[in-house]
Amino acid sequence: MNIDDVVLNFAPGSMIALNVVLGFIMFGIALDTSPADFRAVARAPKAMLIALLAQVILLPAVTFGLTLLLDVQASVALGMLLVAACPPGNISQVLTYRARGNVALSVSMTAVANVIYIFVLPLSIAFWGGIHPKASELVRAVSLDGWQMLLDIFLIIGLPFIAGFLIRALWPRFAARVQPYARWISLLALVGFIVAALVGNWAIFMAYIGVVLLAVFLHDAIALGLGYASARIGGLGVRDRKAITFEVGIRNAGLGLGLVFSFFGGIGGMAIVAGWWGIWDIIAGLALATVWARRTRRADAAAGRDTDSSADGDVAPDAAAGPATASGTAS
Repeated sequence: MNIDDVVLNFAPGSMIALNVVLGFIMFGIALDTSPADFRAVARAPKAMLIALLAQVILLPAVTFGLTLLLDVQASVALGMLLVAACPPGNISQVLTYRARGNVALSVSMTAVANVIYIFVLPLSIAFWGGIHPKASELVRAVSLDGWQMLLDIFLIIGLPFIAGFLIRALWPRFAARVQPYARWISLLALVGFIVAALVGNWAIFMAYIGVVLLAVFLHDAIALGLGYASARIGGLGVRDRKAITFEVGIRNAGLGLGLVFSFFGGIGGMAIVAGWWGIWDIIAGLALATVWARRTRRADAAAGRDTDSSADGDVAPDAAAGPATASGTAS
């Protein structure tokens, strides 16, 4: 059977639970966001503009070209375009911290990007999916309702973010205590849902994983490389490059998976792409962050610098609320 004709099983109750988990993720991101993050972006917008250009324009465009180059099936292509249209995942801050990048910049970028993506996501998937020579047929077949998608995205992303942001502003100490638990509980719950969705459709997943394995591997590698290249071409420092690499390369594929079942009827190719992306980009991100961290420690040791991350101005991601900088120090 063609992967475009495969439909994955996902109970309505599980769909509600997944939306709750996604909302909780946004709530946790907002608890780590303060008005200072947005003011910092206004004072030093260069890094933010580079990150947004790479995410909103370049990543979907490059993804579009990659689907044509690989000549993947319509549902796989639309799944890749959907992931590229999703906002950054909050684990980007954890990876940036592990890689000894600019965590404050990462926090600011994630906060601003998630607000912008409430409007960007439905427009991006409608545009790129609508002009794709194969995927456009699926977009027309499901009669994609952009306004309904915008409403659902606002309910999943916007309202939890507003709630967390207000709690952070009104009760900062409470937010600081709760945020680390919210971050990790929501992340583990999301990974659990993705794994459960794959296990529940294991026969289908195993039958078609070969179709998407190379596509997801290349797509994720290109997304990470695009983030780094954009920051380097933009003249940003090493620590900022690391932050933007993960900001562009780590996408909220869990949200994409939810949208697949909400608006695309659980089409096999889209669901497998989003589900595998949600697992693989964490693996690839951790591997890259670990390599960067080791290189930085060796460089610090060779130069006689303190290898503790606080020595070069980093803070733990749960405490990073300071202003973002437009330039980074050497690693």
